[in-house]
Formats: sequence, C-alpha cells, structure tokens
Amino acid sequence: MNRNFWIIALISFINSLSFTILIPVLYLYGRQFHLDDFQTSLLFAIYSISQFFATPVIGKFSDRFGRKPLLILSLGGTVLANLLAGTATTAWVLFLARFLDGITGGNAAVAQAVISDVSTPQNRARAFGINGAAFGLGFILGPVVSLLAQKFARYTPLGESFGASFLVSGAIAAIALFLTIFYLPETLQTKAKKAENIFDIGLGNLIDGLFMPKIGILLAINFLTGMTFTLFTFAFQPYFLTILKQNSDALTLMFVTFGTLAVFMQTWGLTRLTRRFPLVQILFLGLFVRSLSFVLMPIWENLFYFVAVCLLFSLFNSIVQPTISALISLNAKPEEQGTVLGLNSSYLSVSNAFGPVIAGLVVNQNNPQSYGYPLYLAGICTFLVLIFAFLKRKSYAVKR
Repeated sequence: MNRNFWIIALISFINSLSFTILIPVLYLYGRQFHLDDFQTSLLFAIYSISQFFATPVIGKFSDRFGRKPLLILSLGGTVLANLLAGTATTAWVLFLARFLDGITGGNAAVAQAVISDVSTPQNRARAFGINGAAFGLGFILGPVVSLLAQKFARYTPLGESFGASFLVSGAIAAIALFLTIFYLPETLQTKAKKAENIFDIGLGNLIDGLFMPKIGILLAINFLTGMTFTLFTFAFQPYFLTILKQNSDALTLMFVTFGTLAVFMQTWGLTRLTRRFPLVQILFLGLFVRSLSFVLMPIWENLFYFVAVCLLFSLFNSIVQPTISALISLNAKPEEQGTVLGLNSSYLSVSNAFGPVIAGLVVNQNNPQSYGYPLYLAGICTFLVLIFAFLKRKSYAVKR
C-alpha cells in the first residue's frame, strides 16, 4: 500500500467518524422535533433518496474531471449540511439539511474510486477491507464523540439538544476537507472521454448499470442487502431502548462494540479469509450469519442474549460490504471505477431509504413488541438474498 492509499484511508476514517457521530442521535433528534416513528423514518429516507440520484453523477464526474475536485465538493456539502442541521429550530430545516447532505454525499464512492486507482487487482479486496476498517474505527469513536458532545452541550445554550452532535460532525468533516485540499493528489490516470451530450450527467447509468455484464447482478445484490440491513438499523435503537429498557449510554457502548469487532474482522479476519476462500464464498458466509442473527435477536427479550447475538452478527456482517465492493471493482474496467463504484453507493443509498420506511410502517409505538417485527423480516429477506446470490454466482465470480 502506497502513501496515497494511506492518505485516502485517513480521509475515509475522518469522514466515517463524521458520519457515525450521527448514528446514535438521528432517531432521537427526530423525536426531539416531535416526529413519530414513520416521520422519523422519512428523515432517514430523504437523505438516502437524494444520495441515490447524486452519487452516480458524482461518480461519473470523478471519472471525467478527477477524484479530488468531486471529493472536495462532496465533503463541503457535508460540512454545510451538518452545520445547518445542528442549528435547526424547525423540522423542515432538519429535512432540508438531510437532503443537502444526501445530494452532495458521494464522498464514500469517490474515496472507493481513489482506492481502486492506487491499489492492484491482487490487493484490491484487502484495500477495501482496510477502508471498511477505517469506517469501523469511526464506528468505535463516533458514538463516543457523540455522547461527549451531548454532555458538553448541556453547559452551552444548546442545552439538551441533540444538535450538538451535528455541529461536531460538521467540524470533523471540515478536517477531511482540509486534508483533501492540501494533501491528497489527483489519482485518476486515465480520464473518461468527454460526453457528446452535455446533459449526460450519469443518471442514465442508474438503469444501464443493472444491465452491465457482471456488474448489474452485484448492484442488485448490494441493493437487496442494504435494504435488509437498514430494516435492522432503524429497529435496533427503539428495540434496545424500549424493549430491553436500556439508556443512551448503553446504546453508545453497543455501537462502540460493533465498531471494534468490525475493525478486527475487516483487517485481520478478511485478510486471512481472502487467502483461503474465493470472495463469493466469503460473501455467502457473511449473508448467512447476518440472516441467522436477525431472526435470533428478538426471540428472547433478554439483554445478555441480545448482546451475544449482536456480537456474532457484528463479526460477520462487517465482511459483506467490502466483499461486494471488491467484486464490483474487480469486474469493472479501470476507466469505469468511479462510475461503477458510484452506482454501487447509489443503489446502497436508495436501499437505505426503503429499509427505514418499511420498518416505520411495520412498528407501532402503542405496541412496543412490534419493534421486533422488522428484525424477523430482515432475517427472512436476507436469507432470500443469499439464495439469489448463490444461484447467480457464476455471473459475477472472479478467479483467485
């Protein structure tokens, strides 16, 4: 791994730290504005839907104009959006901020494209694993920083508002923006040809991508796995807080544990798995354990049981996304890396919109037991995705 890889890995870590600071508070922040569960799910969805349309545009422009300017644009949007959300006084401003963050939120896709630029096919899976570990490390520190921000905010005019986490997130994203401007060189060696149609900004690729040989099936798998995962992520917090009767400090500890295990698995674990098994088999393993864990989680309303299942889930869940990203990158041409990885992030984003909305429709605040229903649904759907991925494996597998 060369110097440029470690620079983008550092930027990815800081960016993920900015993102994961919001994970423990977004649901609670929505409730602070008196939004119900379904309305809060729309708060998740507006970010994902806007990101769905924006990411392929940003990805294609990064193939055409370079990685660095698009990464600067994307990170700048994140800084502005989080500062706006942190100072919001009405729900519509919060929704506007989430839309702005989504419409400029292609930084993860561009970072992945940089990784594909500076890594060889032989170490591509390891490179994406390390990048995933950077996100996992952010997952460890992000919730802790968020908790500290809330405690500090009590002594400021913000008081008990969860907006403090958004302000801190914006400040941290500004650090990633600074590193990108002054330390990250341009990594794109072969720029894509200029489009004959100036209005061709990449949205057509959303449909065309599904019909790309090898890539299309992986985009479909990524969309389905993302949708089932966000069924879990939306239901997890109210289930943990309401059914298991835990507080925000315990919730933070859970997120820290998830991040710690993810870093371990995406560095040490994934490296060793790729030496022994093909990527498709690693994907099957991750999907199987994920589906089993989802179904097991709500069976027994016991804290220690739930935590034990979550630990198993976190270990193997963390290998799914890096494996899919590596398969997509290895099946794409060098000059298409930004485009296809942008499509990958875009379909993952829109899947993140469906999951919370479905979960928001399934749960009922007047029936707390319903917070377990999305977990059962996520497990069943993930197992169906596993079957689909297994049946289509010959169309996207790569030789070791």
